[in-house]
Amino acid sequence: MTVRTMTVLAMLLAAGAGTALAQDAGPPPALGGRMAACREDAKKLCADKAGPDRRDCMKANKDKLSDACKAALAARR
Repeated sequence: MTVRTMTVLAMLLAAGAGTALAQDAGPPPALGGRMAACREDAKKLCADKAGPDRRDCMKANKDKLSDACKAALAARR
């Protein structure tokens, strides 16, 4: 192999690795499974919020949360 061929192969490998690392893997399994129970509640009650504001909104509306979401939040503690 020539130096030029090896350089091109190295660049292709680096580009492929960067693309693979940049893909969104989603939430961690431990949180994703339990907190999926709250997804619909969050959409319904706090759709206009994000991040910490959404968490605060969910806390403010805890009496309106579904039983499944309440159970997921209790298991998280």
